[in-house]
Amino acid sequence: MRYLITGGAGFIGSQFVRQTLASGGAEVVVLDNLSAGSRANLADVASQISLVVGDIAERAVYEQLGTGFDAIVHFAAETHVDRSITGPSAFVVSNVLGTGELLEYARRTAVPRLLMVSTDEVYGTIDEGSWTEDFPLAPRSPYSASKASADLLSLSYVSTFGMDISITRCTNNYGPYQLPEKLIPHFVSELKAGRTVPVYGDGSNIRDWLHVDDHCRGIRLALDKGKAGRVYNIGGGTELANLELTRMLLAAMGLGEERITYVTDRPGHDKRYSLDWSRAQRELGYEPQVSFESGLASTVQWYLDHPEWVAEARERAHALAGQQAS
Repeated sequence: MRYLITGGAGFIGSQFVRQTLASGGAEVVVLDNLSAGSRANLADVASQISLVVGDIAERAVYEQLGTGFDAIVHFAAETHVDRSITGPSAFVVSNVLGTGELLEYARRTAVPRLLMVSTDEVYGTIDEGSWTEDFPLAPRSPYSASKASADLLSLSYVSTFGMDISITRCTNNYGPYQLPEKLIPHFVSELKAGRTVPVYGDGSNIRDWLHVDDHCRGIRLALDKGKAGRVYNIGGGTELANLELTRMLLAAMGLGEERITYVTDRPGHDKRYSLDWSRAQRELGYEPQVSFESGLASTVQWYLDHPEWVAEARERAHALAGQQAS
């Protein structure tokens, strides 16, 4: 099998690359503009892949890829909600226009199978219960709106052109190689440096946490078993208020609540996310395997053990934020 993996040098994409190679018999081409992603994320498998550096929104980059892919897995996206508030245009270009260019490339070259990786944030916010895949989309940030647009565009290619495309929507991911602008690596880095950590509002916003290994297993199942035009929610089964998670991180590092600073809530901050992922259980055989306790402990330790990677990733994140805000 020959795979094109967009955003494969990023946090989730690089883990999917590793899992795909470990299964054997795969030829992998990664397309990444190396803004959020990094060569360092693929250092352990660099000799086993081909890396094309380019932007999915630029039509010319597809000429470098050639043809003959058996499947495309589309991770490439701008994903940070706060940055989408200060610089929304970059999210529209990457997540909407970039997805459009990728879909056209796949249609022109007759790629048999596509898997689009999306987010639970397209559903908006939910006070009680959990979203099924049939819930109407109600995004509340430029980031989630751009991802919802990409989802709808992808589904239109199923109806209009008969393409074989499935979509996965996941809950909050955590694990190694995540940019330290995201909550868990950011808090670990700040606490290690002796600083306090910011908690929005009263910290009551609730998220469901999913280890990146489980997410990638769910993506693989959807790629191999999913149906055209079908959406699959991929959840972790661990709902936590942000303050509760912060306290767990403090405990893991032997610190107290004096290291918390409460800050003004961000605009349009969704109160709660919760996915019903029973469809993925029934149709794909998906079950999360990493317990949150062990996953969080190993994740915290990974960031503590890789200070050079964290420092380089922080520089990338700051540079990216500056470019998008300008």
